[in-house]
Amino acid sequence: MKILVTGGAGFIGSNFINYWLEKYSNDKIINLDILTYAGNLDNLKTIESNPNYTFVKGDICDERLVNELVKNIDLIVHFAAESHVDRSVVSCEDFIRTNVNGTRVLLDAAKNNKGIRFHHISTDEVFGSLGFSDPKFNEFTPYNPKSPYSASKAASDHLVRAYFHTHKLPITISNCSNNYGEYQFPEKLIPLFVTNLLEGKKIPLYGDGKNVRDWIYVGDHNRGVDCVIRKGRIGETYCLGGGNELSNSEITSIILNLLGFGEEMIEYVSDRPGHDLRYAIDITKVERDLNWYPEVDFDAGIKHTINWYKNNKEWWQKIKSGEYRNYYRRQYGT
Repeated sequence: MKILVTGGAGFIGSNFINYWLEKYSNDKIINLDILTYAGNLDNLKTIESNPNYTFVKGDICDERLVNELVKNIDLIVHFAAESHVDRSVVSCEDFIRTNVNGTRVLLDAAKNNKGIRFHHISTDEVFGSLGFSDPKFNEFTPYNPKSPYSASKAASDHLVRAYFHTHKLPITISNCSNNYGEYQFPEKLIPLFVTNLLEGKKIPLYGDGKNVRDWIYVGDHNRGVDCVIRKGRIGETYCLGGGNELSNSEITSIILNLLGFGEEMIEYVSDRPGHDLRYAIDITKVERDLNWYPEVDFDAGIKHTINWYKNNKEWWQKIKSGEYRNYYRRQYGT
Protein backbone atom coordinates (compact mmCIF):
# COMPACT_ATOMS: atom_id res chain seq x y z
CA MET A 1 0.00 0.00 0.00
CA LYS A 2 1.16 3.52 -0.79
CA ILE A 3 0.19 6.21 1.73
CA LEU A 4 0.33 10.01 1.75
CA VAL A 5 0.71 11.29 5.32
CA THR A 6 0.23 15.01 5.81
CA GLY A 7 1.94 16.73 8.72
CA GLY A 8 4.22 13.75 9.24
CA ALA A 9 7.05 15.80 10.75
CA GLY A 10 4.86 16.89 13.65
CA PHE A 11 4.42 15.15 16.99
CA ILE A 12 1.61 12.67 16.29
CA GLY A 13 2.31 12.35 12.57
CA SER A 14 5.97 11.42 13.02
CA ASN A 15 5.09 8.87 15.69
CA PHE A 16 2.51 7.44 13.27
CA ILE A 17 5.03 7.11 10.42
CA ASN A 18 7.58 5.43 12.70
CA TYR A 19 4.86 3.08 13.97
CA TRP A 20 3.48 2.25 10.54
CA LEU A 21 6.78 1.49 8.83
CA GLU A 22 7.83 -0.73 11.71
CA LYS A 23 4.57 -2.67 11.59
CA TYR A 24 3.97 -2.66 7.82
CA SER A 25 7.49 -2.67 6.44
CA ASN A 26 6.43 -3.26 2.82
CA ASP A 27 4.17 -0.19 2.65
CA LYS A 28 5.45 3.04 1.16
CA ILE A 29 4.89 6.44 2.79
CA ILE A 30 5.16 9.94 1.36
CA ASN A 31 5.37 12.53 4.13
CA LEU A 32 4.10 15.97 3.06
CA ASP A 33 4.98 18.67 5.59
CA ILE A 34 5.67 22.38 5.23
CA LEU A 35 7.93 22.37 8.33
CA THR A 36 6.29 25.09 10.35
CA TYR A 37 7.64 25.81 13.83
CA ALA A 38 6.27 22.43 15.05
CA GLY A 39 7.58 20.28 12.19
CA ASN A 40 10.88 18.57 12.98
CA LEU A 41 12.63 16.04 10.76
CA ASP A 42 14.76 14.93 13.72
CA ASN A 43 11.61 13.03 14.77
CA LEU A 44 12.17 10.74 11.77
CA LYS A 45 15.93 10.20 11.93
CA THR A 46 15.60 6.44 12.34
CA ILE A 47 13.74 5.98 9.05
CA GLU A 48 15.07 8.80 6.86
CA SER A 49 17.16 6.34 4.82
CA ASN A 50 14.35 3.81 4.52
CA PRO A 51 13.69 3.28 0.77
CA ASN A 52 9.95 3.06 1.51
CA TYR A 53 9.91 6.55 3.04
CA THR A 54 9.93 9.83 1.11
CA PHE A 55 9.81 13.34 2.54
CA VAL A 56 8.34 16.19 0.50
CA LYS A 57 8.50 19.72 1.85
CA GLY A 58 5.31 21.42 0.78
CA ASP A 59 2.01 23.04 1.67
CA ILE A 60 -1.26 21.10 1.78
CA CYS A 61 -2.88 24.24 0.31
CA ASP A 62 -0.75 23.90 -2.83
CA GLU A 63 -3.27 22.28 -5.18
CA ARG A 64 -0.78 21.51 -7.95
CA LEU A 65 1.63 19.76 -5.59
CA VAL A 66 -1.07 17.82 -3.79
CA ASN A 67 -2.64 16.61 -7.01
CA GLU A 68 0.75 15.45 -8.25
CA LEU A 69 1.51 13.57 -5.02
CA VAL A 70 -1.77 11.68 -4.82
CA LYS A 71 -1.29 9.94 -8.15
CA ASN A 72 -1.15 6.18 -7.46
CA ILE A 73 -1.78 6.75 -3.73
CA ASP A 74 -4.03 4.23 -1.97
CA LEU A 75 -4.63 6.13 1.27
CA ILE A 76 -4.37 9.67 2.64
CA VAL A 77 -3.89 10.06 6.40
CA HIS A 78 -4.42 13.71 7.24
CA PHE A 79 -2.62 14.92 10.38
CA ALA A 80 -1.50 18.34 9.15
CA ALA A 81 -3.05 21.14 11.19
CA GLU A 82 -2.33 24.26 13.13
CA SER A 83 -3.10 22.99 16.61
CA HIS A 84 -1.96 25.29 19.40
CA VAL A 85 -5.01 26.89 21.01
CA ASP A 86 -3.13 29.88 22.43
CA ARG A 87 -1.81 30.81 19.00
CA SER A 88 -5.33 30.63 17.55
CA VAL A 89 -6.52 33.08 20.20
CA VAL A 90 -3.88 35.61 19.14
CA SER A 91 -4.57 35.13 15.41
CA CYS A 92 -6.63 32.47 13.65
CA GLU A 93 -5.81 33.23 9.99
CA ASP A 94 -3.32 30.37 9.64
CA PHE A 95 -5.75 28.01 11.36
CA ILE A 96 -8.52 28.75 8.86
CA ARG A 97 -6.14 28.50 5.92
CA THR A 98 -4.47 25.22 6.92
CA ASN A 99 -7.19 23.39 8.82
CA VAL A 100 -10.12 24.30 6.56
CA ASN A 101 -8.81 25.15 3.11
CA GLY A 102 -5.93 22.69 3.32
CA THR A 103 -8.39 19.92 4.12
CA ARG A 104 -10.54 21.02 1.17
CA VAL A 105 -7.55 20.80 -1.18
CA LEU A 106 -6.78 17.26 -0.02
CA LEU A 107 -10.41 16.18 -0.30
CA ASP A 108 -10.65 17.53 -3.84
CA ALA A 109 -7.46 15.73 -4.79
CA ALA A 110 -8.81 12.47 -3.33
CA LYS A 111 -12.14 12.93 -5.11
CA ASN A 112 -10.57 13.79 -8.44
CA ASN A 113 -8.23 10.79 -8.39
CA LYS A 114 -10.80 7.99 -8.39
CA GLY A 115 -11.87 8.40 -4.78
CA ILE A 116 -8.79 7.78 -2.64
CA ARG A 117 -9.41 6.36 0.83
CA PHE A 118 -9.19 9.30 3.26
CA HIS A 119 -8.68 9.23 7.03
CA HIS A 120 -9.01 12.51 8.90
CA ILE A 121 -7.41 13.12 12.32
CA SER A 122 -9.47 15.38 14.54
CA THR A 123 -9.82 16.36 18.18
CA ASP A 124 -12.25 16.12 21.07
CA GLU A 125 -12.13 19.93 21.29
CA VAL A 126 -14.71 20.19 18.49
CA PHE A 127 -17.34 19.05 21.03
CA GLY A 128 -16.79 22.03 23.31
CA SER A 129 -16.55 21.94 27.09
CA LEU A 130 -18.02 19.54 29.65
CA GLY A 131 -19.08 20.23 33.21
CA PHE A 132 -17.60 18.01 35.90
CA SER A 133 -20.75 15.86 36.08
CA ASP A 134 -21.57 15.78 32.35
CA PRO A 135 -21.40 12.49 30.40
CA LYS A 136 -18.33 11.97 28.24
CA PHE A 137 -18.11 12.96 24.58
CA ASN A 138 -19.09 10.28 22.09
CA GLU A 139 -19.64 10.01 18.34
CA PHE A 140 -23.11 11.58 18.65
CA THR A 141 -22.14 14.57 20.79
CA PRO A 142 -23.19 17.83 19.04
CA TYR A 143 -20.36 20.05 17.92
CA ASN A 144 -19.87 23.16 20.07
CA PRO A 145 -16.32 24.48 19.55
CA LYS A 146 -15.17 27.25 21.88
CA SER A 147 -11.82 28.40 20.43
CA PRO A 148 -10.76 29.50 16.93
CA TYR A 149 -8.63 26.33 16.76
CA SER A 150 -11.48 23.98 17.61
CA ALA A 151 -13.84 25.87 15.30
CA SER A 152 -11.41 25.36 12.40
CA LYS A 153 -11.16 21.63 13.18
CA ALA A 154 -14.94 21.36 13.43
CA ALA A 155 -15.23 22.96 9.99
CA SER A 156 -12.74 20.48 8.54
CA ASP A 157 -14.66 17.55 10.07
CA HIS A 158 -17.87 18.79 8.47
CA LEU A 159 -16.13 19.12 5.10
CA VAL A 160 -14.87 15.54 5.30
CA ARG A 161 -18.37 14.25 6.05
CA ALA A 162 -19.82 16.39 3.28
CA TYR A 163 -17.47 14.81 0.72
CA PHE A 164 -18.62 11.38 1.90
CA HIS A 165 -22.29 12.23 1.50
CA THR A 166 -21.99 14.36 -1.65
CA HIS A 167 -19.18 12.66 -3.56
CA LYS A 168 -19.20 9.18 -1.98
CA LEU A 169 -15.56 9.67 -0.95
CA PRO A 170 -14.46 6.74 1.27
CA ILE A 171 -13.65 8.55 4.52
CA THR A 172 -13.29 7.89 8.22
CA ILE A 173 -12.69 10.36 11.05
CA SER A 174 -11.13 9.90 14.48
CA ASN A 175 -11.50 12.40 17.30
CA CYS A 176 -8.81 11.94 19.93
CA SER A 177 -8.16 13.27 23.42
CA ASN A 178 -4.95 15.02 24.51
CA ASN A 179 -1.88 13.12 23.29
CA TYR A 180 1.41 12.95 25.17
CA GLY A 181 4.68 11.14 24.55
CA GLU A 182 8.04 11.44 22.83
CA TYR A 183 8.71 14.13 20.19
CA GLN A 184 5.97 16.48 21.43
CA PHE A 185 6.78 20.14 20.75
CA PRO A 186 7.77 21.81 24.04
CA GLU A 187 5.09 24.48 24.08
CA LYS A 188 2.46 21.86 25.00
CA LEU A 189 1.72 21.31 28.68
CA ILE A 190 3.58 18.10 29.53
CA PRO A 191 6.81 18.69 27.54
CA LEU A 192 6.84 22.38 28.55
CA PHE A 193 6.63 21.50 32.23
CA VAL A 194 9.18 18.69 31.96
CA THR A 195 11.76 20.64 29.97
CA ASN A 196 11.36 23.77 32.09
CA LEU A 197 12.04 21.76 35.24
CA LEU A 198 15.02 20.04 33.64
CA GLU A 199 16.38 23.55 33.00
CA GLY A 200 15.61 24.65 36.56
CA LYS A 201 12.82 26.98 35.43
CA LYS A 202 9.36 27.43 36.92
CA ILE A 203 6.31 25.97 35.20
CA PRO A 204 3.34 28.17 34.16
CA LEU A 205 -0.03 26.89 35.40
CA TYR A 206 -3.15 28.51 33.99
CA GLY A 207 -5.71 29.90 36.44
CA ASP A 208 -6.64 27.60 39.31
CA GLY A 209 -5.44 24.45 37.51
CA LYS A 210 -8.83 22.74 37.76
CA ASN A 211 -9.31 22.24 34.01
CA VAL A 212 -9.55 18.51 33.22
CA ARG A 213 -8.27 16.65 30.18
CA ASP A 214 -8.33 13.00 29.12
CA TRP A 215 -4.78 11.95 28.24
CA ILE A 216 -3.82 9.28 25.71
CA TYR A 217 -0.32 8.01 25.03
CA VAL A 218 0.61 8.76 21.41
CA GLY A 219 1.38 5.11 20.66
CA ASP A 220 -2.10 4.07 21.78
CA HIS A 221 -3.60 6.80 19.62
CA ASN A 222 -1.77 5.61 16.53
CA ARG A 223 -2.80 2.01 17.14
CA GLY A 224 -6.35 3.35 17.22
CA VAL A 225 -5.88 5.20 13.93
CA ASP A 226 -4.53 1.96 12.44
CA CYS A 227 -7.65 0.08 13.63
CA VAL A 228 -9.97 2.70 12.16
CA ILE A 229 -8.15 2.68 8.83
CA ARG A 230 -8.14 -1.09 8.53
CA LYS A 231 -11.41 -2.08 10.20
CA GLY A 232 -13.55 1.06 10.51
CA ARG A 233 -16.78 1.46 8.55
CA ILE A 234 -16.60 3.97 5.71
CA GLY A 235 -18.34 7.24 6.55
CA GLU A 236 -18.07 6.64 10.30
CA THR A 237 -16.45 8.59 13.15
CA TYR A 238 -14.56 6.96 16.03
CA CYS A 239 -13.58 8.58 19.34
CA LEU A 240 -10.18 7.60 20.73
CA GLY A 241 -9.50 8.36 24.40
CA GLY A 242 -7.05 7.24 27.04
CA GLY A 243 -9.39 6.96 30.02
CA ASN A 244 -7.09 9.21 32.05
CA GLU A 245 -9.04 12.25 33.26
CA LEU A 246 -6.66 14.49 35.18
CA SER A 247 -6.77 18.16 36.11
CA ASN A 248 -3.88 20.40 35.16
CA SER A 249 -3.06 20.66 38.88
CA GLU A 250 -2.86 16.86 39.14
CA ILE A 251 -0.61 16.67 36.08
CA THR A 252 1.58 19.37 37.61
CA SER A 253 1.92 17.48 40.90
CA ILE A 254 2.75 14.22 39.13
CA ILE A 255 5.52 15.82 37.06
CA LEU A 256 6.92 17.75 40.04
CA ASN A 257 7.04 14.59 42.15
CA LEU A 258 8.66 12.47 39.44
CA LEU A 259 11.36 15.08 38.90
CA GLY A 260 11.91 15.76 42.59
CA PHE A 261 10.58 19.32 42.82
CA GLY A 262 8.04 21.01 45.08
CA GLU A 263 5.22 23.49 44.55
CA GLU A 264 7.65 26.41 44.76
CA MET A 265 8.38 25.71 41.07
CA ILE A 266 4.78 26.58 40.04
CA GLU A 267 4.14 30.01 38.56
CA TYR A 268 0.42 30.75 38.43
CA VAL A 269 -0.48 32.75 35.32
CA SER A 270 -3.68 34.34 33.99
CA ASP A 271 -6.09 31.84 32.52
CA ARG A 272 -6.44 31.39 28.76
CA PRO A 273 -9.45 33.23 27.26
CA GLY A 274 -12.35 30.77 26.81
CA HIS A 275 -10.42 27.94 28.49
CA ASP A 276 -12.60 24.79 28.26
CA LEU A 277 -13.27 23.21 31.65
CA ARG A 278 -13.23 19.49 30.87
CA TYR A 279 -12.75 17.01 28.03
CA ALA A 280 -13.51 13.30 28.36
CA ILE A 281 -14.06 10.63 25.70
CA ASP A 282 -16.32 7.59 25.75
CA ILE A 283 -14.55 4.85 23.75
CA THR A 284 -17.43 2.33 23.85
CA LYS A 285 -17.90 2.33 20.07
CA VAL A 286 -14.27 1.70 19.14
CA GLU A 287 -13.92 -0.97 21.84
CA ARG A 288 -17.06 -2.75 20.69
CA ASP A 289 -16.67 -2.42 16.92
CA LEU A 290 -12.89 -2.51 16.44
CA ASN A 291 -11.66 -4.21 19.61
CA TRP A 292 -9.36 -1.27 20.34
CA TYR A 293 -8.56 0.05 23.81
CA PRO A 294 -5.63 1.96 25.28
CA GLU A 295 -2.83 -0.27 26.56
CA VAL A 296 -0.53 2.27 28.25
CA ASP A 297 -1.77 3.48 31.64
CA PHE A 298 -0.88 7.04 32.55
CA ASP A 299 1.53 6.18 35.34
CA ALA A 300 3.71 4.11 32.99
CA GLY A 301 3.26 6.51 30.07
CA ILE A 302 4.26 9.67 31.92
CA LYS A 303 7.33 7.98 33.43
CA HIS A 304 8.39 6.81 29.96
CA THR A 305 7.78 10.29 28.54
CA ILE A 306 9.77 12.08 31.24
CA ASN A 307 12.66 9.65 30.81
CA TRP A 308 12.60 10.26 27.04
CA TYR A 309 12.98 14.02 27.57
CA LYS A 310 15.73 13.41 30.12
CA ASN A 311 17.61 11.23 27.64
CA ASN A 312 17.02 13.42 24.58
CA LYS A 313 17.99 16.88 25.80
CA GLU A 314 19.69 17.70 22.52
CA TRP A 315 16.38 17.24 20.68
CA TRP A 316 14.39 19.75 22.75
CA GLN A 317 17.26 22.12 23.46
CA LYS A 318 17.67 22.63 19.70
CA ILE A 319 13.98 23.50 19.50
CA LYS A 320 14.05 25.92 22.40
CA SER A 321 17.15 27.63 21.01
CA GLY A 322 15.71 27.89 17.49
CA GLU A 323 18.69 25.99 16.08
CA TYR A 324 16.56 23.46 14.20
CA ARG A 325 14.62 26.24 12.45
CA ASN A 326 17.88 27.81 11.24
CA TYR A 327 18.94 24.40 9.89
CA TYR A 328 15.70 24.03 7.89
CA ARG A 329 16.09 27.52 6.50
CA ARG A 330 19.52 26.56 5.20
CA GLN A 331 18.29 23.20 3.84
CA TYR A 332 14.94 24.21 2.39
CA GLY A 333 14.98 27.99 2.11
CA THR A 334 12.21 28.51 4.69
